[in-house]
Amino acid sequence: MAQPFTIQITPLDDETKALAEKELRETPEVVKQAIEELRELLKNDQSIHFADDEDFLMIFLRPCKFYAKSAYELMKRIANFREKHKALLADLLPEDEKESFTKHNVVNVLKDRDHKGRRVMIVNCGGSWDTSKVSSDNVFRMFYLIHEAAMLEPESQVRGVVVLMDFEGLGMKQVMALNPSFSMRLLTFIQDAMPLRLKEVHIVKQPFIFNMVWKIFKPFVKEKLHSRLFFHGNKMKESLHKYLAPSHLPKNYGGELPEIDYSGADWFPAIENHIDHIKKMNSCGLAKN
Repeated sequence: MAQPFTIQITPLDDETKALAEKELRETPEVVKQAIEELRELLKNDQSIHFADDEDFLMIFLRPCKFYAKSAYELMKRIANFREKHKALLADLLPEDEKESFTKHNVVNVLKDRDHKGRRVMIVNCGGSWDTSKVSSDNVFRMFYLIHEAAMLEPESQVRGVVVLMDFEGLGMKQVMALNPSFSMRLLTFIQDAMPLRLKEVHIVKQPFIFNMVWKIFKPFVKEKLHSRLFFHGNKMKESLHKYLAPSHLPKNYGGELPEIDYSGADWFPAIENHIDHIKKMNSCGLAKN
């Protein structure tokens, strides 16, 4: 990579501030009141524990458009989700999934944002996913660590994120790994316990066998996510590019940028650099008796 991948924690520029005010009601007065209300709600609830510094609370307030009660409910759902899946998530650190990130090409993040300034995560769910080396549990843990890093970026908090799921070469091994247990856990996380604005999910290069995967996932997909889910097959120009501009996509997806020549090994250090934040997230959840 020409430049090392970094988590961008710089303050919002003027254009993104204007977008935040338009879409999220974000003004100094609204922010101040929401933070005060959310702190009060957390203080009066002994059942959950979350840090309450301003930058941390903004992570939960932005996706809830600065409605403190909604942010508080989201935090409770996150606490319950972490408890329910503590076998996978308790004390999870980047080091625990370093091999999955750096030696196997399953999850990647485009080094450039899309034309709307959104982060784009690539998930290789097809033939390049060796399910004997990287289990569906490993994949879920990688997703979780990536979302913990992305939530640190003020621009991503405002502009949201996009997921591109590439099913090229999908076979029965991958279909078996995408089982109902994984599907339900992943979709519960995305729809109920993820403090990020998931703007779009694009399914590309899916073969006919993908219909088996969709039958597993479909019962768990709520209307809001369903409206943000798009199926393109191999139609990049005619379909995918209606949502993601080719000027900001690599050649792998019919774009004008060079083919992807980087992987999790290149940007894994960026997550490691923010291990204090991940440990802070690990300390949040249901209060310990």
